[in-house]
Amino acid sequence: MLMYPQIDPVALKLGPLAIHWYGLTYLAAFGLFMFLGLRRLRHEPFASITGPGAWTRKDVEDILFLGVLGVVVGGRLGYCLFYKPGYYLTHPLEIFAVWQGGMSFHGGMLGVIGSMLWFAHSRRRPMLQVADFVAPCVPTGLAAGRVGNFINGELWGRFSDPNLPWGMVFPNSGSMLPRHPSQVYQFLLEGLLLFVLLWLYGRKARKPGQVAAAFLVGYGVFRFIAEFFREPDAFLGLLSLGMSMGQWLCLPMIVGGVWLWLWAERQAPRTGRAAA
Repeated sequence: MLMYPQIDPVALKLGPLAIHWYGLTYLAAFGLFMFLGLRRLRHEPFASITGPGAWTRKDVEDILFLGVLGVVVGGRLGYCLFYKPGYYLTHPLEIFAVWQGGMSFHGGMLGVIGSMLWFAHSRRRPMLQVADFVAPCVPTGLAAGRVGNFINGELWGRFSDPNLPWGMVFPNSGSMLPRHPSQVYQFLLEGLLLFVLLWLYGRKARKPGQVAAAFLVGYGVFRFIAEFFREPDAFLGLLSLGMSMGQWLCLPMIVGGVWLWLWAERQAPRTGRAAA
């Protein structure tokens, strides 16, 4: 088994200013989104759109700005509502104490959906077109976030077989028994693998909504699988049917993604040409 390498969460100190690794992973996520978004402009149908509806670098920058707001606001509110509604109902001011930790991916996703709705409305673009543009650019950001979780020594996995070669002891967990490094599993599944699949799928023109639907199904399935190895939140434990909160929140994603893909498949024929 392996010992978790104690990593200083502070990457750099400049006088009273402390720069944390977790913050740097967020910056990496935003930088990767900008890089991939500019590449995505070459894909169909975006490359062929001309006139007032043409996609530009400024669109990518604006989506990134709105997306950051959606992630932060939605992620925090989602954590408060999904995981500790009773506590934050009696301590409402602590909702703003983001430095104490507590962010939810599913809440962040709802926040991003809200930001995309705002962008689509303000730019008079189809919402599904915006969602299809954004979807393949997201998984690398999720991967960066899981790197941050590992550096912080948080969100560790459940106990593993002592003979598992990569079983890891996380001293912060309060136990010296080996666990699954679930942050690494999620990095590989929800991050790298999902990115490769979505990027390849989104390179060709699809019916509006199908790339976004693939993201919903892909993330939902990979997160559902990873949750079997991740230690559930201590204050929640396992819920009905022995599933974690994360798994229950993934189910509507999967169902909604399948429905959206099938609905899109019945719509008008595909437009655009394949992109290199």
